[in-house]
Amino acid sequence: MQMPKIVELLGKFQITDGGATESRLTGVRFFKDTQPVPRRPMLYNPGICIVAQGHKIGYLGGHTFRYDADNYLVTSVAMPFECETFASQDDPLLGLYIDIDMAQLHDLIGQMALQEEVGKLGENDFPLGIGPSTMDEDMRDAVIKLLKALWTETEAKILAPGLVREIYYRALRGTQAPVLYSLARGNGSFAQVGRTIKMMQSNYSKKLEIEDLATTANMSVSAFHKAFKEITCDSPLQYLKKIRLSRARDLIVQQKAKAYMAASEVGYESPSQFSREFKRYFGHSPADLMREVR
Repeated sequence: MQMPKIVELLGKFQITDGGATESRLTGVRFFKDTQPVPRRPMLYNPGICIVAQGHKIGYLGGHTFRYDADNYLVTSVAMPFECETFASQDDPLLGLYIDIDMAQLHDLIGQMALQEEVGKLGENDFPLGIGPSTMDEDMRDAVIKLLKALWTETEAKILAPGLVREIYYRALRGTQAPVLYSLARGNGSFAQVGRTIKMMQSNYSKKLEIEDLATTANMSVSAFHKAFKEITCDSPLQYLKKIRLSRARDLIVQQKAKAYMAASEVGYESPSQFSREFKRYFGHSPADLMREVR
């Protein structure tokens, strides 16, 4: 399946094959793959992933989810998971990723009078922090308008921010809306864990103790551990390890960092432990990756 109009509009942009390309608006990126990519670990920041052509399958714990022309993906918290890409030269994967601005989300929930919906969510309801939502006609139209606006500098500056806001609005009407309500609620347990995850994202290179993380979330250690695992399918320490390894991989690929430098930068004291855990997670060693990058 594909969305012909969106595919046509994306075809007008110069998009790097096998990577992400920044658009004229900060927080909106295009992606393209002309080759299939086998199942491998990925890290998505909070955002909305819209696939116009080709498809991806995500794997997280015991959950499997497909995102394609009929289903966009909503990620409410930074989420390490495994992903497989289905694409070819004749049918490349094409799409865009839109970062979620929490301040805008709060504002929209207030204006849409969704506080009542937020209030219906139980204090101990912990939806999975990532999942697909049906691509309906309204969301499709909003994406088309955004892509048209991003084609010129003036429209990207004047019209595109409002169109991104419309896409947030459409997502708040979609099937993943409860996750976004929970995150935006602010004082609920889901939001408290979400804030702790955000803090972990900013401080992953530091020594973080589970007791301190639970205190940050204003929860007992056992309640925090349980809530964290329901949202991310990982324990806090497993999650932190995946974040560190993903950030280290980015340093090696994007900044050509040597393995021992990347290890130190993300908080590993032992380069040999870093190499072992990196190979276990990604299926190849940091040295293999450095050779590939060169």
